[in-house]
Amino acid sequence: MINAIAGGGTLVSFPTLIWLGLGSVTANATSTVAIWPGTLGGMFGYRQELRKVKPRMLALVIPSLVGGAAGAVLLRMTPTNMFDRLVPYLILVATLLFMAQTPVQARLQSAKGHESPRWLAGAMAFQLCVGLYGGYFGAGIGILMLAALSILGLTDIHEMNGLKNFLGGSVNGIASLYFVWKGMVYWPDVFVMAAAAIAGGFAGAHGAKRIGRTAVRRIVIGIGFGMALSLFLKK
Repeated sequence: MINAIAGGGTLVSFPTLIWLGLGSVTANATSTVAIWPGTLGGMFGYRQELRKVKPRMLALVIPSLVGGAAGAVLLRMTPTNMFDRLVPYLILVATLLFMAQTPVQARLQSAKGHESPRWLAGAMAFQLCVGLYGGYFGAGIGILMLAALSILGLTDIHEMNGLKNFLGGSVNGIASLYFVWKGMVYWPDVFVMAAAAIAGGFAGAHGAKRIGRTAVRRIVIGIGFGMALSLFLKK
């Protein structure tokens, strides 16, 4: 529900898995695989908005898949002790990105459309970097994808959120396939979390159109800073 309404769900699920005893790399892979089905519920909830998306926007799927796969491979190559040291910084950066979401969205709503191939190429290059980061860690990619969509001039925030869910599902989907293939996930947690993620994604997509996001955002930001601080102290 947090992902569909405000984004930032990984800021809750990933540290929780660490606190439950999983290693950081396994927790990251497990969180990605478990939360991914929630994007399906979110996409279904935004299906009306997705029908309005221009075909050229679908080109962003290509860098999403390439970047997501590359990020997943990079995660597997990262030693666990090194990733443990990176985790607090990754959570802190993701929280700061999440905090920037509202002012960036306000700016995006006044953006002017850009139809040239040059702008599309720029957006695809940016989305490749987003996919790389998303496949490696994932939290905070929502605001980065909104920035990529702004390059292309989208202004309808519900349409942007629907497309963001679709592209995020592409990034996390290809990363999830790699994590499963390489045996990097802890399945008992995946099954429990995936069932809840599907229900939450669908309910959150509908709720996002009816309720304010301020309270949810404040809670997520508080959790993000709290988890980053606790992991810094734990080091």
